[in-house]
Amino acid sequence: MQSTELEFTLPQGYIDSEGNIHKEGTMRLATAYDEIAPLRDPRVQSNPGYLVIILLARVITRLGELPSLNPKTIEGLFSADLVYLQDFYQRINQVGHTRFQVTCPHCQGEFEVEPVPEGELLATP
Repeated sequence: MQSTELEFTLPQGYIDSEGNIHKEGTMRLATAYDEIAPLRDPRVQSNPGYLVIILLARVITRLGELPSLNPKTIEGLFSADLVYLQDFYQRINQVGHTRFQVTCPHCQGEFEVEPVPEGELLATP
């Protein structure tokens, strides 16, 4: 069964009004409605660049210990975190994944690898 929620770690972290840093979060896979609904939002209609703010606010299900998440929260992210989340969204929602065919220089075996961007943890088997 495919997981529909994936964890992420922001490179900088969101700083709340009390000065707490929130880096760990969860994003769910987007639905067609998630991508269509924001197009009706007046903020998106007047500024198409705002689409990403609304979209991320819809699909991020958890960010640190914040009780809730809304577009204002996304607006408060550092630029590096916004870019990271846009990339993460694209990678988890695209058909397939960003995988590369590589050849081992020692045994000449071929296999696929998926790059892990900075800020994400690698699991050790």
